[in-house]
Amino acid sequence: MTAARPASTSSTEAAGGGPALLEIGRVARPHGLRGEVVVQLVTNRLERLAVGSSLVLRRPGAVADETVVVEAARPHGGRHLVRFAGVADIDAAEALRNGVLLAEPLVDDGALFVHELIGAEVVDTSGDFLGRVEAVEANPASDLLVLDGGGLVPLVFVVGRDGDRVVVDPPDGLLA
Repeated sequence: MTAARPASTSSTEAAGGGPALLEIGRVARPHGLRGEVVVQLVTNRLERLAVGSSLVLRRPGAVADETVVVEAARPHGGRHLVRFAGVADIDAAEALRNGVLLAEPLVDDGALFVHELIGAEVVDTSGDFLGRVEAVEANPASDLLVLDGGGLVPLVFVVGRDGDRVVVDPPDGLLA
């Protein structure tokens, strides 16, 4: 995450009761005349934009979500230029403006994902309860766990995770 990203709690139920979908980015605007769009990712997992990837697009005001397939993607000024199958001109690209891109969660043992941290109990290495995670806030030095009591714990102090419990080893005075 980067400082430009707000606190995240984004997830949504998939249609048909499938696994929850996670917001991975947003379509900012069209780019050029040939159907490319500028996408602002809210994930650091660039494989989400691999050629052939299927994503769910939720357009503002649309009745139903739709599936889009990545035909091409490349970095561009801190964002990405993406071409989706079937989007061949600026008019089709304009129709995607402000759309939210969603995908199923990735499986990556050992990784900390926002959707798994939200609601987790946070304890220190002595087992003392510090609070529950309400959000994860982007910060240039280290993303922060936002606790329900108002505490902020940098992710660099996370030393373990076991199910819905996160163990942290903060320096003395951080949460005083």
